[in-house]
Amino acid sequence: MVDVRLFGEKSHFMIHEAGGVHSWMLEVLRPWMEKGYVTLHDIREQERFDGYYHNQFMVVNDCLHRYRFMTKWMFFFDVDEFIFVPRKSTIRSVVDSLSDYTQFTIEQMPMSSRLCLSQDAGKTFRKWGIEKLVYRDVKRGIRRDRKYAVQPRNVFATGVHMSQNTAGKTTHKTEGRIKYFHYHGTVAERREPCRQLVNTTEVTVDGVPYVLDTTMRDAAGFVKRFELKMVGSILQRTRQ
Repeated sequence: MVDVRLFGEKSHFMIHEAGGVHSWMLEVLRPWMEKGYVTLHDIREQERFDGYYHNQFMVVNDCLHRYRFMTKWMFFFDVDEFIFVPRKSTIRSVVDSLSDYTQFTIEQMPMSSRLCLSQDAGKTFRKWGIEKLVYRDVKRGIRRDRKYAVQPRNVFATGVHMSQNTAGKTTHKTEGRIKYFHYHGTVAERREPCRQLVNTTEVTVDGVPYVLDTTMRDAAGFVKRFELKMVGSILQRTRQ
C-alpha cells in the first residue's frame, strides 16, 4: 500500500467499503490485513439502506468514535486519494509542526482520470494508476474540496471534508507542507483508465487545462520496493 510507505510502520488504516468488498479488492488488501496494517469494514447493505451522501457522515463518525483513543492523529481520505509531503519532510515532522491545532485541512491536487503519456503506450496495464495518470487539472476560480486530519480526542463529531465540532483551533494554511492527489472516478470503473495518450507538458481537454505532474509517478518506484520488502511478490501479478 502506498500509504503504509508514507505513514510508517506504526500506522494503521481503517477502510470502510460501502456496498460490499469485491474479490479483486480483497486480493490487494489481504496481505496488508495479515500484516496488521489494515482493518476492513465491509458495509454490504449500504445501497439498501442508503442515507445522505451515501452514509459517509455515519461512516466517518463511526471511525472517529471507534478509534479516537487509539491514535494521536487521525487522517480522513478516500481510496482514490493519496497524501504527499515534500521530499525533506515526513508525516511526523508535518504533524509536529501543527501540534498546536486540533485540525488541519489538506489541499487537493485534482488529477485527470483519462490522460496518460504517449510513451506509456502498450505498457499502461503494467503500471499503477499513480504512475500513468500524470496530468493535473489547473483550472482557476474553482473551490476544491479539502481533506483533513484531527487530534481525535478533541473532536466531538466530524464530516466528510472537515470537522466543525472541535475543541481547539483549525488551520487551512498547510500549502507547501502537505497535499493530496485525487484520482476521481478511477475506482468506480474496473477498466483501463488511459483513454487519451498525449505527448506534451500542457494540454486542454473539454475546456479544462492540464499540466504534466509526475510527483506521484516519481514516488511509485520507492513504494513498489517497499511493498516487495513488506509482503513479497504476491501482488506483482495483480492487474492494475
